[in-house]
Parts: sequence; C-alpha cells; structure tokens
Amino acid sequence: MKTALITGATSGIGKACAHLFAQQGYQLVLVARREEKLNEVAKHLADKYAIEVKTLIADVRNKEVLTTVLEGLPAQWKQIDVLINNAGLSQGLEPIDKGDTSDWDTMIDTNVKGLLYVTKIVSNWMIPAKKGHIINIGSIAGKEVYPNGNVYCATKHAVDALNKGMRLDLVPHGIKVTAINPGMVETEFSVVRFKGDEDKAKKVYEGLEPLLAQDIADAIWFAVSRPAHVNINDMLIMPTAQASATVVNRN
Repeated sequence: MKTALITGATSGIGKACAHLFAQQGYQLVLVARREEKLNEVAKHLADKYAIEVKTLIADVRNKEVLTTVLEGLPAQWKQIDVLINNAGLSQGLEPIDKGDTSDWDTMIDTNVKGLLYVTKIVSNWMIPAKKGHIINIGSIAGKEVYPNGNVYCATKHAVDALNKGMRLDLVPHGIKVTAINPGMVETEFSVVRFKGDEDKAKKVYEGLEPLLAQDIADAIWFAVSRPAHVNINDMLIMPTAQASATVVNRN
C-alpha cells in the first residue's frame, strides 16, 4: 500500500487531497495544527475508506516540534510515496510601507521555511528508496505580483524557485517534483488573509465562479498518477473567469 504525507490537512486543498488519496487506497500521514479537526478528518477517512491514517499535531513553522513528530514515526510510516507540501497562508493585504512585520514573519516561516523543514526530512526518507513524488503548492502569486501582495507574492516566488531547485537536486535519486499553482480557489484562504473577516473574504469571489479545492486535488492526482517515466514539472490552474492575478471577469 502506498503512503501520502499531507501538510495543512484539515481544510481546503489539503483536506480535499486527503479524501482523494484515501479514495485511491493510500494510507495517510496527516499533519496540521488543529487537533480536533485533524482527528475528525482522520476518523472519517479511516471509517469511509478502510485505510490507516496517522495524525501528527504540528505547526510547520516550529522546526523542533515538527522534527520530533516526523522522526518519531514508526519505520513503516516513513516509506512516503507522495509528499504534498500544502501548508501555507496569506496574512494581510497592505502596501509595503504599511505592512505588519508579524504577518511577514508568519508568511515567510510557514510558506517557505515550513516547506523546507518538511521537505528536508521526507526527501531523506525517499532517497534510499530511489523513488517518491513531492508536490509543492504554489500560486499564481508565484508567477506574477499584484498590488499589496508584496510579501505573500515573494514567498510564493520562493516556492516556485525551490520547486525548480528540488527538481535539479533530486533527479539523480529518481524523485519527482511538481509545482501546482492555483489562481482563485474558494477555501479558508481569504478568511485567513483577512483574519476572520468573512464579509471581506466573500467579496474576493463575488461575481465569478472560483476554483474549488477538489479541482486542485484532481490536478494533483493527475500529476501523481502519471507513469513512472513522466514528471509534471509545473502546472498553473485558473478559473475560466480569471486571466491573471488581477484580470478577472466578474458578472
């Protein structure tokens, strides 16, 4: 049986991936901060799909805790076939001169450093097996910048560069690396960006049909399910109504 490790597994794209990979018969290692929600997701998937699920309570920003819980997995659970680096967020939407430096730290520590911490550990499990697939969740914000997106865009540009760097570093070991870069996806993303202001979050998607988390999970499964000799390096996925980070057709 194959195993997938998913960070940020309690909501949005991470949760959709957990459902899809469970449906495909994978056993799961799910990493998230919210213990109650994580246990709820894990129990549902284990009951519905008759798979084994391991839950790890950790914030990817906390290198010490993250290392402890990951390295504490039993040996059989370290045989990871697919790593989905999904944990990520945006905080605030202000011009650079008015940005909150604590928001900057949160985005850099989660989107960049957290991804690196997880990848270093899991890639070292994959290398001896000479196989594995790392999926990095990027963004249209990693391909272009937009007003007031400054630091968030910078973190996703970093993910784009890291994805390319990982591909170069890991190709001698037979490990696949894929970037999945969504445009507007209606998840908790905007609620988190606006710090719980649901009215502001709803306005982001007004007048258009955004992507759903399931759409991105489907794209990830497409990349993962390709034959052994095929690697999808990079995929940019947009709603039909969105042409770029800032050009959107609203009805």
